[in-house]
Amino acid sequence: MHSIWESRQFHRTPDLVVVGAGIVGLFTALFHKRSHPNHHVVVVERGPFPSGASVKNAGFACFGSPSELLADLEKEGLDAMLARVENRWKGLLELRAELGDAAIGFEPSGGHEIYAAHDPLYTRVAERFDELNTALRPIFGRTVFVPDDEAIASFGLAGVHHLVRTELEGPVDSGALMAALLRKVLAEGVLFRPRTPVLSIEEQPHEVVLHLQDGERLRASNIAICTNGYTRQLLPDLPVEPARGQVLKTSPIPGLRLRGTFHYDEGFYYFRDHGGGVLLGGGRNLDIAGETTWDDATTPHIQQALEDLLRNVILPGQPFGIVQRWSGIMGMGASKTPIVERRSERVVVAVRLGGMGVAIGIRVARQAAGLIG
Repeated sequence: MHSIWESRQFHRTPDLVVVGAGIVGLFTALFHKRSHPNHHVVVVERGPFPSGASVKNAGFACFGSPSELLADLEKEGLDAMLARVENRWKGLLELRAELGDAAIGFEPSGGHEIYAAHDPLYTRVAERFDELNTALRPIFGRTVFVPDDEAIASFGLAGVHHLVRTELEGPVDSGALMAALLRKVLAEGVLFRPRTPVLSIEEQPHEVVLHLQDGERLRASNIAICTNGYTRQLLPDLPVEPARGQVLKTSPIPGLRLRGTFHYDEGFYYFRDHGGGVLLGGGRNLDIAGETTWDDATTPHIQQALEDLLRNVILPGQPFGIVQRWSGIMGMGASKTPIVERRSERVVVAVRLGGMGVAIGIRVARQAAGLIG
């Protein structure tokens, strides 16, 4: 039995239920609430807090390394590559403007791509370096990438022969980002329901019914599914593959010289400084099939590869300890373009962020909110 206060504030039929409290889910709820202040908007989340890739990533505010952008150019053409970069760059600017650099821990310490000796990847980048910068100039109004081999020694790296830098990228504190976003969403009147796993959805003529794990049925006028890598658990027909990314964090390293964000080996490895230590992730290319999973775990093979990279390239000759290991589930697919569509009159999906949720999440959410009936 509910009191009139419970019924009016917490148990009335929502105008919108957002499934998933990641960057996309929370911003979708926020933008819809701003457009419809009188609507009852609820965000349901399976964990006790936001618990998806938005809080499991390595905290990179990036729009793409030179090798990635050139690969996209060759595969999809110049216009598609530039549109993707512009979307990511504008997304980062919008995110920083909405939440503030201090609140999200953004540091303008630069982004880097590093290359080993005789790396064919660097040969391809060097051959088209000027072409890439010329193509990007209209978006940024300046030269984006510069060669900076002299900085290799200053960062303390070994086995690295070339480095390309951009001043426009840097790290963020993903936990602080999500906490700031959640505070803003709650302050604007959105109801947050953690520990509320959704097992299935059932569309009816005048509403959508969400079947919850505890047996409850939550009815709503509209729903937005923003579950990214976990999407096929609710909508198995959508082309979204889970992609696990493993991460580790070292204890503080005395005299650590590393500063900024770094990509290595076609972006399959990524690392940065954090709290005086090194935060390192990647290695998914060592076992693509095994890392196409929803299991939140780490594996000895990939963790050993990460430690080898620390030992041989990032912290050569320096002792280090590992204080934490974790993984996050991204949403990938054959295309890097997110799926943002109205699935039916009352159901919108906004998923498949391709590992770039920090950059494009806010714009994907704005698009999704515009599709909600």
